[in-house]
Amino acid sequence: MTAWPGRLGRPGRSTLAAAAGCLVSFCLFLLAQRASHADSVDLLVYRAEGWTVRTGGDLYAMRAAHRDLPATYPPFAALLFTALTLPGTTALRVLAELANLGLLLALAHLSVRLVDGRPRAAVTLTVAALGVWCEPVWQTLRNGQINLLVVVLVLWDLTRPAGHRWAGFGTGLATGIKLTPALFVVHLAATGLARRTAGGPWLRRAAVATAAFGGTAALAALALPHDSLRFWTGAVFAIDRVGNAEDTANQSLRGVLARLLHTGDPGPWWTAAAAAVAVLGLTVAVRTRLAGPRGAAWGALACAATALLVSPVSWSHHWVWCVPAGLLLVREAADRRSPARWAGTAAAAALFCSYALWRIPHSPELRPELHQSGGQMLLDAGYPAAGAAFLALAALRAAGARGSVSRSDPGDRRGRGPRARCDGTSAPLPASPRTDASSPCPRAPAGGSGT
Repeated sequence: MTAWPGRLGRPGRSTLAAAAGCLVSFCLFLLAQRASHADSVDLLVYRAEGWTVRTGGDLYAMRAAHRDLPATYPPFAALLFTALTLPGTTALRVLAELANLGLLLALAHLSVRLVDGRPRAAVTLTVAALGVWCEPVWQTLRNGQINLLVVVLVLWDLTRPAGHRWAGFGTGLATGIKLTPALFVVHLAATGLARRTAGGPWLRRAAVATAAFGGTAALAALALPHDSLRFWTGAVFAIDRVGNAEDTANQSLRGVLARLLHTGDPGPWWTAAAAAVAVLGLTVAVRTRLAGPRGAAWGALACAATALLVSPVSWSHHWVWCVPAGLLLVREAADRRSPARWAGTAAAAALFCSYALWRIPHSPELRPELHQSGGQMLLDAGYPAAGAAFLALAALRAAGARGSVSRSDPGDRRGRGPRARCDGTSAPLPASPRTDASSPCPRAPAGGSGT
């Protein structure tokens, strides 16, 4: 097995070197953001939402910032945004940048935890130092978005011990802030149902997530009854409030179809395609979750790719899931020592760090995306193509692991109890060169039935 950086030599030195590199990378990033005159437009919209709540205004009638952007999140999010009205604008931007960089570190840590089960500080810092330069993370910090918070809440849940009483709470909270994580609740429930006799932990997580989401909706309904009624009976269905479907930044299936068909409303074409992709994507996510090593990582990221594809609008900065997905691809390529996998991983990294989609003519007012050439449409479909390729790779992986026994969640191995042997008995077992770094069970030989 190929070792991660930081496992060889002296950990102290490797961690210090990674910390220094991460600090330099973050400083250069902040300088580049200043040079590009980042306007934190979404952060200002969030602040306006919080101010509207504080002053008793109509939340879903307000418009904010120089682009006259509306509120699009559930009313519970606006309750949280009231805290953004306390500092001044300049201080708020600085605090938001620092908070997002902290969340990027948390994302890197949880990504390593999800993929490897045993996070290392040097690896976490290296992932954060590199990840800050990919386009989704850059845009998230530039706009002052909350994508990193949402992903961290979901990953925090997915890397907890399966039997933890609060497992699922983070996913429900994230859904209350931004609806797209709801697909993870469906994924947890489907996984539990697929396991039949052993599906309890996943069904329990789904129930806790549902209850947590219901709690956010109930709290918002008590505090903001008018806005809650308006959102759940109207605004939630008005997908055009978010922006033009064909916008070059809309890296969802709906955006691809809108540009392909040269229309701002792909209508039933998108509905049918999204339904099919949702079913296929969730099926792949469940099958990969239950088969082979790193099943938890493959299942979670297949679900994330599905959510990004079927969402009516997935702005490019929503694709911050590329950080854990890229880490998983690197880990698999290193373990398998496959040139083809390394080539695919390099292509994915080049795509998400190229900023290629911004080289295409785009304007919310002039809407040139409705008249794109074939080459422009291909260039503008990079992220959805990457998501579809990831799902295809996950499906091939699941097909190749038929009959294998899935390992437990990374969180299960970090419980207080003794580590479980392969035969089901309990005893602490040391790591072995013949085993996976996070599992006491020997790997099956090539052509075997699995672990």
